[in-house]
Amino acid sequence: SPVDRRTLLFSATIAKDIAALAKRYQKNALRVDTVRRDEPHGDIEYRAIRVAPNEIELAVVNVLRFYESARALVFCNTREGVRHMHAALRERGFAVVGLSGELGQRERSEALQALRDGHARVCVATDVAARGLDLPDLGLVIHADIPINKPGLLHRSGRTGRAGKKGISVLLVSYTRRRKAEQLLASAGVDAHWQGPPTADEIRAKDQARLLEDPILTEPMAEEDLALAKLVLENRSAEEVAAALIRLHRQRLPAAEELYDDARMRDSQSRDRERPQRDRYDPSDREGGPVGRPPRLAPEDVSWFRISVGRDKNADPKWLIPMICRLGHVTKKDIGSIKIFDRETKFEISKEAEPKFSAAVK
Repeated sequence: SPVDRRTLLFSATIAKDIAALAKRYQKNALRVDTVRRDEPHGDIEYRAIRVAPNEIELAVVNVLRFYESARALVFCNTREGVRHMHAALRERGFAVVGLSGELGQRERSEALQALRDGHARVCVATDVAARGLDLPDLGLVIHADIPINKPGLLHRSGRTGRAGKKGISVLLVSYTRRRKAEQLLASAGVDAHWQGPPTADEIRAKDQARLLEDPILTEPMAEEDLALAKLVLENRSAEEVAAALIRLHRQRLPAAEELYDDARMRDSQSRDRERPQRDRYDPSDREGGPVGRPPRLAPEDVSWFRISVGRDKNADPKWLIPMICRLGHVTKKDIGSIKIFDRETKFEISKEAEPKFSAAVK
């Protein structure tokens, strides 16, 4: 370039290949990095949420509903994970798009435009697909899958907390991966607040507060709207109109999920590793077998049930039994043998508790 011209090149991220290319063709170029990418961002609040291994998807739903961010980004580690999560959220009523390496440039551009226009509020993406992503009002990042390393955690989380705005980064951590998550957070210098998943009651309370603070209640009304309001009030009481407004408000919101939070997982699992383990599956039993105590119920006094959670999802009686009790409205004494297989778990429920259990899980 001419000696009297100064050229400035800007990029949100610089891959190693690009840096090597620039070094090869540029002479005496000065590189200025305005961001420390190896440290957590001060405007990002980190939260780690403990979740049962089979309830990650449900936890994503509740986290999205609890925070109700104008834009949210959900990270999965694989393309298949993106496809599955995208379909699950869309089925539940979220305005969602998916980004992964299998999309063409046109599809990617359309998805990003939907987010910028407000037609979509949630983006499910892989790490590679989200590189360089800069979305307005992105206030929430959810790690549905734990990042594989420190740079991944910081890069993902760095999609929020930009331009002086605050952001929230939420790691969903299954009970079996807590130690890995703790090591990852420590390596990144992140002090995360550990907690259980948002409950349906907490989400309903948030919804109520958001409704009462909705600007639509205080904004000036058009003459046409006022005329229609008077007409409605001539035929309905104020209480009936308000109740109808609340129903309309709730109908547009995806339903919150009932999640299980094992209080025993509130502390680090290091104490569990120091004492003998009980109620564990014996890996030598390849065909599946009873776990924990011997069955106390006679064969004629029980009925068998199954759930699609097995060794592939780290099934463990430690959290399976409380979950079965919660979902089926039964107690621990109503549960007999538990058999864990590769992709499912079978368990006994006493005949006495069977009607109540069947009605609850129907």
